[in-house]
Amino acid sequence: MTAVVIERTRNNESALLVQPYPPGRQDGSLLEEFIELARSAGATVVGTIAARIERPSASHYIGSGKVEEVLAACEATGADVVLVNQTLSPVQERNLAKALNRRVVDRTGLILDIFAQRAVSHEGKLQVELAQLKHLSARLIRAHTGLDSQRGGSIGLRGPGETRLETDRRLLQKRREQLEMRLDKVEVQRNQMRRARMRNAIPRIALVGYTNAGKSTLFNALTGSGVYAADKLFATLDPTVRRMDSAAGALALSDTVGFVRDLPHDLVAAFRSTLSEARDADLLLHVVDAADELRDERIGQVDAVLTEIGAGEIPQILIFNKLDRIEGAQPRHDIPASGGSEPSTRVRERIWLSAVSGQGLELLRDAVGARFIDRQVTGELQLAPSQGRLRARLHALGAVREEAADEAGWRLKLEMPLATAERLATEPGGHLLQELLLVAPAAPTYNPDTH
Repeated sequence: MTAVVIERTRNNESALLVQPYPPGRQDGSLLEEFIELARSAGATVVGTIAARIERPSASHYIGSGKVEEVLAACEATGADVVLVNQTLSPVQERNLAKALNRRVVDRTGLILDIFAQRAVSHEGKLQVELAQLKHLSARLIRAHTGLDSQRGGSIGLRGPGETRLETDRRLLQKRREQLEMRLDKVEVQRNQMRRARMRNAIPRIALVGYTNAGKSTLFNALTGSGVYAADKLFATLDPTVRRMDSAAGALALSDTVGFVRDLPHDLVAAFRSTLSEARDADLLLHVVDAADELRDERIGQVDAVLTEIGAGEIPQILIFNKLDRIEGAQPRHDIPASGGSEPSTRVRERIWLSAVSGQGLELLRDAVGARFIDRQVTGELQLAPSQGRLRARLHALGAVREEAADEAGWRLKLEMPLATAERLATEPGGHLLQELLLVAPAAPTYNPDTH
């Protein structure tokens, strides 16, 4: 039985890039990002070809004339692999590889390859392998042809009567199930640690943002950690949680995987525990490369992923990082007229800083601390027997200080961070917390002149 091998882009492998675009909508930024992705995978870009696509070909995605052009470019440049900035169907990928006589890797496969190189922890490697298997399960290509591709019917080979391809698919499915079980166990452990932080009433903050915006550098600057940081896409994948000191006391700050436009859904699913650090946070620090000409577009793309994973309504502070790359720029704290973040209208505080030089870090610490200092929700809540799910959720969050059972259900004395209460109020049954929020302490008043 032949094993299925996951091929990866090798360092110094020469790559020809194909950038499809619809009529009249050629976007140079797409190709620039794709070039960075290819280099991050270790490939040497030897050429690029733009492909105008009115209607994708079912067999090759690009037209026959463009296939010939790509083949000629491959011969002229000596390209080892062709990278296509589009998610291809298994048939399209296979036909292109046959026509070009070279390996063909689509956008999803390239990002998976980068993740495979960057994963360090046991959990990260499991997540990447699971995403790869999901992507490759429909792309099995066998070198075996003829009679030996059929098991059963021959002396000494009689068996279940399945083809070798079916055998490999069955083995892949079994491996996927094993990985999912192991990741479930890891997620249980991570949830236990997360609940412990909740019980200790430690506010949770998550760094999110487009890849290479400087999240890990900012994380190190705020926590004094030594998390790996580099000027390249997807420099770090594994979630890391460290203590951050502020005027409100200790906070739990987590670094998360960077986002990118058209992030493969298999990766979003596989990295559910990593992304849950953002989904369960009380506050998101949305890090943006201030020197990026496309920063507004990047913000929208990150917001779209946050909405996809269920974190779209969590309060945000926009952090415009890499201020040192903008001549004459100075750190500042921009306060919206409402005095706080309003996710529904995307009105957010904005802090301009440089994680590398340290300029503006105190503005960020003050802003974060002001959101949590002395902002505890306390009060009593009566729950009916049918509201046991909300009761269990409150206990899991460590919000219950006293409890008494009576004929009407449970009488709870609660104490929790305001951000936690606001998040609970949006969950099923959470409307019961609205009365407590009405008497919650108001948000601190910011004075722009002091910043």
